[in-house]
Amino acid sequence: MSRDAASRPPGADADLEWCHEAVQGVSRTFALTVDVLEEPMASYICLGYLVCRIADTVEDAEDIPPNEQARLLRLYDRALDPDDETTIEEFAAAAAPYVPPAEERSDDWDVVANAPRIVRTFESLPADVREAVTPPARELVQGMAMFVERYADTGGLRIQSREELEEYCYYAAGTVGNLITNLVTRGDIDRERRNRLYDTAEEFGLLLQLVNISKDVYDDYTAENNVYLPAEWLAAEGVPQEALVEPRNATGTAAVVRRTAQHARSFLDDAQTYLETVPTTDGNTLAAWAIPFLLAVGTLRELLSRPEDALSERGVKISRQEVFAVIAATTTDGRESLADLREAIFAQPFHRAATQVE
Repeated sequence: MSRDAASRPPGADADLEWCHEAVQGVSRTFALTVDVLEEPMASYICLGYLVCRIADTVEDAEDIPPNEQARLLRLYDRALDPDDETTIEEFAAAAAPYVPPAEERSDDWDVVANAPRIVRTFESLPADVREAVTPPARELVQGMAMFVERYADTGGLRIQSREELEEYCYYAAGTVGNLITNLVTRGDIDRERRNRLYDTAEEFGLLLQLVNISKDVYDDYTAENNVYLPAEWLAAEGVPQEALVEPRNATGTAAVVRRTAQHARSFLDDAQTYLETVPTTDGNTLAAWAIPFLLAVGTLRELLSRPEDALSERGVKISRQEVFAVIAATTTDGRESLADLREAIFAQPFHRAATQVE
């Protein structure tokens, strides 16, 4: 039994334990978040994330025809609807033909295969937790289905404009910002603080999603047949969306990667305000959300310095040493240090800055 298991919310502990282990496999960044949360919030966030991840895997599956992707997503949405009789087992049965055999299955597809287990565990959580998670999770699923249907004829998403990019990012991540905020504002919180959180929650999500879009251009196109860099921005550089990773277009596409990263940077202030406002109750911690925020800052630094790295298998990454240094700083420093940490990380790899200070 892992740490804090005794303090976890009611439910089948073996299933809950499996869910915590599953998060470790599907998202390194979100696993860091769950690891520095305390119970019961660690389990609430873990399960809320997995509920969303099921839909994300279906949406990203290039080998599922778009119309079938949309059908599966609509079915999953109905299974999450407490007023609908559709069961999660019906979704699992419909998805089963597309789930690889166990010995060939990725961690993401293992989550889809275990959708009934995840949803059953989620349904064991307190009613107010389920009510906080379900509406934004369903909005995420509905948005993904809508985008898949919109681009069914192209076989993959092809974002056309800045406005459409922000619309997609809202459904993919702004909804998750609202999900988190629903959870952390369930207690006694004053109106001004609550309003400030909801005013900046979506921007926090958009920042993280735009950073991911900027750094994952190569994998998104080659592995999932999705292009999130807006067609109008690529056209301004003379780059067709279908040729964005071709070497001859490296300069133009890199310019659009930089432009997208700059757009992500415009959400940093609101995201920081969110962190400076979020309550640390019910097991919530500042570090849980400061870690992805500051790692995003470091990734933006690398993207703006070398946007061309996003166009190859090499990709854009920050070092493990910097990740460890950021985790150490966020688990020891308070809200008042966020601005200084953000400035230091944007200037240079943080483990180097920390070494210089020492």
